[in-house]
Amino acid sequence: MEFGLFHEFQKSPETSEAEAFAQSFELVDAAERWGLDAMWLAELHFEPGRSVLASPMILAAAIAQRTRRMKIGTAVQVLPLCHPLRLAEEAATVDQISDGRLIFGVGRSGFAHVYQAYGVPYEESRERFAETLEIVKRAWTNERFSFSGKYFAYDKVAVVPKPLQKPTPPIRIAATSIDTYAAIGTLGHPIFVAARLGTLSELAPLVRGYREAYRAAGHPGAGEVYLRVPVYLAETEERARREPEESVMHLFRAIGGQLQASANVAGARAIEQRAERGQQLQTVSYDDALRDKMIVGTPDQVVEKLQRLREEIWLDGILAELNPGSLIPHALVMNALRLLCQEVMPRFH
Repeated sequence: MEFGLFHEFQKSPETSEAEAFAQSFELVDAAERWGLDAMWLAELHFEPGRSVLASPMILAAAIAQRTRRMKIGTAVQVLPLCHPLRLAEEAATVDQISDGRLIFGVGRSGFAHVYQAYGVPYEESRERFAETLEIVKRAWTNERFSFSGKYFAYDKVAVVPKPLQKPTPPIRIAATSIDTYAAIGTLGHPIFVAARLGTLSELAPLVRGYREAYRAAGHPGAGEVYLRVPVYLAETEERARREPEESVMHLFRAIGGQLQASANVAGARAIEQRAERGQQLQTVSYDDALRDKMIVGTPDQVVEKLQRLREEIWLDGILAELNPGSLIPHALVMNALRLLCQEVMPRFH
């Protein structure tokens, strides 16, 4: 099973931007030293009290130069906000300078306020996502290619460089709504799933739908599933429950408010479901979050919960969010990472 860290380059309100970068790179260096499989970079915009990670490809390049072993992934690059050719060039560059360690994780993001700020209509996100992904794949696999779509058109362009990994770096796609599970299965790509907006117990039937579509389309294997989930470890159960509480609840309230606001944006799909999820996140109790939205405990307890999840949804890996909400002190996050790498990972490798 692959173990990764979902890293937002967190910034608390009390931390300067320079300190946020320094602490985040300290976490990256420790993960490389302690044997973590993959470092996953979020893409977050306009969150001054939460994150400085607005440019995942730039930070992926920086991480490539300070590590030698660990894979570097984007989770996710928000494709509808990107220029396809520029993205193809930059991601291929990262793959080259990292000696083929890039995992290209992509998605649409569920928050319409970012689209508004970028001047991209949210209702165009699905079509822009599909066009951008197709263009990037063609740019990587053809010496020259042409494309004519609704938003982009190119005539015999030759994108340089090509990725080191052939035919492309691994591509994983985030499922942001119920109907995208089967759609990603039909495409044949591995999938990111998450419980942040729902619950862990809801995932099994959704993953089944993904794998059924994957098999029906004739793709080899069963289809890979990677879970992004808040994880927290400490030496005692009491500490593991207490230390992340304020930060986790802060995150759920903030995301719940953003979801409710985005439900009112023109073109947002599943408006009622989005508003309902937002309301649930703003009112969820910490006990309910611990029960079905997070993996929290001592190393032995986390191992037991991961083993159960792996059996329920044939889990191929996790993207552990060790500081959801960005308010957990840096020293405690470092300790949680050490416990994950040294006491949990060896039980699965």
